[in-house]
Amino acid sequence: MEFFFKSIERQAYRMALFACSNQDDALDLVQDSMCKFVAKYRDKPEEEWKVLFYKILQNKIRDFYRKQSVRSRWRMWLKRDFEDADAEPLEQFPDPVNRTPEHETANQQMFTYLQQELKKLSLKQQQVFLLRAWEGLSVGETALAMKCSEGTIKTHYFRATEKLKKKLGEHWL
Repeated sequence: MEFFFKSIERQAYRMALFACSNQDDALDLVQDSMCKFVAKYRDKPEEEWKVLFYKILQNKIRDFYRKQSVRSRWRMWLKRDFEDADAEPLEQFPDPVNRTPEHETANQQMFTYLQQELKKLSLKQQQVFLLRAWEGLSVGETALAMKCSEGTIKTHYFRATEKLKKKLGEHWL
């Protein structure tokens, strides 16, 4: 199970970070998801782990948004000035093998632009895109993880890729 968590931890962290825009919250979401996975699904067959884990992560992200919604109502009511959740940039995991500083800078700029465009997508489109394109889950697996129909997944994935193609160009996707 340790190998499984090591194989998905970075992708899960990035997905959570895209959703909440705060490094600490993203780490908490991933850690809570891993703990719940171990508690509930450690006895399941290994081929089911990835889908089950992302289902838990999606639920944790939805819960996070619900809590944030309630908290923001209270904050507005109490008129307190709290930290900006968007202040932390996306942590990147560069691969410096045989790359020049210029190449790394260009990649970093392209990734930053991709991150900005992903944040402009709706949460559902964003999460469907990340699960399908980055995690390689099938339509059925993504539907199971996000608790919605396969048709909904296809629609949101199509819309997300179309928006990204318009902004980033065909060669990015």
